[in-house]
Amino acid sequence: MRIARNEGEIPAELGGWPGGDDTLREECGVFGVFGNEDAAALTALGLHALQHRGQEAAGIVTYDGAHFHSERRLGLVGDNFNKAEVIGRLKGHIALGHNRYSTTGDTILRNVQPLFADLDTGGFALAHNGNLTNALTLRRDLISSGAICQSTSDTEVILHLMARSQRRRIVERFVEALRQIQGAYALVCLTNDMLIGARDPVGIRPLMLGRLGSAYVLASETCALDIVGAELVREIEN
Repeated sequence: MRIARNEGEIPAELGGWPGGDDTLREECGVFGVFGNEDAAALTALGLHALQHRGQEAAGIVTYDGAHFHSERRLGLVGDNFNKAEVIGRLKGHIALGHNRYSTTGDTILRNVQPLFADLDTGGFALAHNGNLTNALTLRRDLISSGAICQSTSDTEVILHLMARSQRRRIVERFVEALRQIQGAYALVCLTNDMLIGARDPVGIRPLMLGRLGSAYVLASETCALDIVGAELVREIEN
């Protein structure tokens, strides 16, 4: 499989930015927690351990059993998620976080992950480390059929593919979308009752599964498991 480094970049005529700010590089960091009431705080700590994987921006999405909560900020994790009032707004026992790799183009908030979509099957948040080599083709097809893209990230095509799926279950929609994308990726997704991890068929991008008491943790690297006190269970199978 050939991975084109900048294939995920969206040109201006398709909603992109000439500076290439929309390219999601392979060094982004992803982190997720399921089953812990301090999920947001743990996620902020995990993202701090993964800060070397992305310094442009960071975001966290949580679910509290009734509502999704999101905080997405430009800059470092420590500058944006070190205050109790910020973490306090991110209520819930499920959390998903993302560090974005710095790029040479403009930095814009709408590209900061996790991305979120309110699908007819329920809310769905997505964090992506990697690069989709067929993103331009998929994006053109989606736009030509009426899709309105809110970001210039290649990651957003996954949400649009899921929104258009006729499958009844959200997991089935996600799997169907995975069958349509190409490239190298590690994905962590959050729903109202699940935390999902997935890797590309070749397993180019890393994703680890950990255990913290009765909670489960997903992370790009074991250093993020270590900092929250989680034990490594295994690498997510591709």
